[in-house]
Amino acid sequence: MQLHLVAATGELVGTFMFLLSGYTAQLMVIKVLLRLLWWAVQAGFSRALLGAGYFRFVKMRRYGEANAGQDEIRDDNDHVHQAKYSKPPSVAPPSLSISSSSRTNSENHDRSVNDILADLRRSSIKNNCGPGTVLTHNAPSVPPELRQIFQIPEIPAPAPRRPAQRRIINGRRAPPGPPPPRSWISLSQSRHAPPDFQTRVAGRIQHHPLPGAYYPDERSLVAVALQCIAKDWGQQRDWNRFYLYSLPSRIRSALLAYVSELYESGVSAGDLRLVLAGPPEEELLEYGLGRVDHGKWNADIYHLDLTGSLGKSLSLKELGDLLYPPAVAQESGVLESWDSADAFLESPKLLPNLTHLSLAVDPVSSPSVSWKQLLSFATKVPTLTHLNLSGWPEPSLTPNAKFAKVTSSTTGQSVQYGGTGPYSHSLDNDWSEAAILLRKLSKALYRLEYLDLTGCADWFPALKGGESGTTTSNSLDWVGDWGTITTLRLCSAYALPEGATVGQISRFAEWIGVATEVEKYIRAQRSGKGRFITVEKDTLSEAENLALEREWQQAR
Repeated sequence: MQLHLVAATGELVGTFMFLLSGYTAQLMVIKVLLRLLWWAVQAGFSRALLGAGYFRFVKMRRYGEANAGQDEIRDDNDHVHQAKYSKPPSVAPPSLSISSSSRTNSENHDRSVNDILADLRRSSIKNNCGPGTVLTHNAPSVPPELRQIFQIPEIPAPAPRRPAQRRIINGRRAPPGPPPPRSWISLSQSRHAPPDFQTRVAGRIQHHPLPGAYYPDERSLVAVALQCIAKDWGQQRDWNRFYLYSLPSRIRSALLAYVSELYESGVSAGDLRLVLAGPPEEELLEYGLGRVDHGKWNADIYHLDLTGSLGKSLSLKELGDLLYPPAVAQESGVLESWDSADAFLESPKLLPNLTHLSLAVDPVSSPSVSWKQLLSFATKVPTLTHLNLSGWPEPSLTPNAKFAKVTSSTTGQSVQYGGTGPYSHSLDNDWSEAAILLRKLSKALYRLEYLDLTGCADWFPALKGGESGTTTSNSLDWVGDWGTITTLRLCSAYALPEGATVGQISRFAEWIGVATEVEKYIRAQRSGKGRFITVEKDTLSEAENLALEREWQQAR
């Protein structure tokens, strides 16, 4: 009985163990299947989210833009890396393909559609991977639903690729392309310029315009029209002789300035009369035009710029007779008394209110200006407040007799003919003649407030009584006669070139030093007695000062 029980128990245990081992095997199989199924589901879901850009933006928010790009490449099983950064397949050169075309013609019929597409891809890769190709990177996009769920900000719009347009000073659009060469703009730098043009430009001094005068903008229509009239003045003064004097006053003043500067012969006395007074009365009566009242017609003309005309086509005597004609004796019958004064009829002044006058000259082309005529002219214009004498030579009544000598009839010795000899300034420091003439000029023009002596650096010492600066009876009176001058311009009128030598720089510095001494001399005279004066003079750059210091150190 016990044996049967033991046998039954063993059989039962064996059956149980057999069933248990089978069940365990089934559980293991089910577990493996479930794990495989879970991996498949997870991989599919990850690929779906990766295609939507979910992992990229989560990693961008957590790790930054740089790490997100690297993690995306790793998560995509190197698919993206192979698609974007794989080395393009090598393609045979065209020469080999041409040489083997006869051999491959028979094989073209056996190629499939995939082979043809692969060849097209390889050819497109080869054409697009040149040196000038720019790889564009598209910003990743996210569906609107995911952007709202994860609160991802909107992607900013790309920056415009078109560069900013160049603007000039007044805000207008600049012309396209690079700026034109200087030789196209400046005739003096062009190799096609006339041979004597560069010498004429190099010899000119820099004149300054009259303060307060009307000069239209260079780009305005008025300026262009006046320049065209001035350049063709030979015909314009004949064709428009009945219209020029009827222009507005400031236009006529600007026209005379342009003609004096641009017309080769300059302004003549006839041109001044034509613009300011019109044609003669006989011509006006012939065409039925009324007589012009000069006093009213030119009452608002205060500026007259004759820069460059004096000494070429106009003299100071002609200018004085035109602007201020002499009085005419009045015809009368028998006088009531033998000692009664003759009656004179005063002629009307052409410019009764003239206050600003420019008599600047070019030392090269206008050497025939006369200080004697200037002193005579100054007595007729006591109302002048602004005067420009740029480029005028040294004050002298006998400029051509500097080397002339005469023999005295009493002593028999040779005497200097003029007031200034060849060694008066260099050896004797004698500026007496120049100082006397300037003193006479100051007594005639006692209302001056502005005096421009640009380009007169050679006789700047005459403004302070000589090199020593001592005040004598012949020296200028900067407190009384010219005590109203508040602006004195003492510039050299020349600009140093880029590669200036030490000699040129030292000469330039010498002029600046003399102008500084004149300024100190005038302020010393006016200390507590007169108006404050502003002396405008040139300055040296830092490089030019360093060059002078090196020269002085080497000289020591």
